Amino acid sequence: MAKVTGLGGLFYKVDDVERTKRWYQEMLGVGGEWGAMFQFADDPGGSSVLSPFADSSDYFAPSEKPFMLNLRVDDLDGMIAGLESKGVEILGRQDESYGRFAWILDCDGLKVELWQDAAGQG
Repeated sequence: MAKVTGLGGLFYKVDDVERTKRWYQEMLGVGGEWGAMFQFADDPGGSSVLSPFADSSDYFAPSEKPFMLNLRVDDLDGMIAGLESKGVEILGRQDESYGRFAWILDCDGLKVELWQDAAGQG
């Protein structure tokens, strides 16, 4: 059975993305292409990210919330099938070189991004 294996990241809106990334790098020593990266100690390829997006971004649509969750999953196809069988609408799907994605809204209208990394690990 497909399952969520952890937090892939928290995406949130800010006034100045580059300033926010710099602050986390300079003040807390955490940084990366998408924001503050946290590597998993027991999985060298795994990480979670605290990722700023521009206030004007529509990436969280149709949710009107100022943040979005990214959850790691071990089997995206299985997760989607299970959600659809429970009546959850899949907002979209996308495959990239670094992983596969699908989006849903939770019961409160928060957009949730489901991510299976390219290595197939959750």
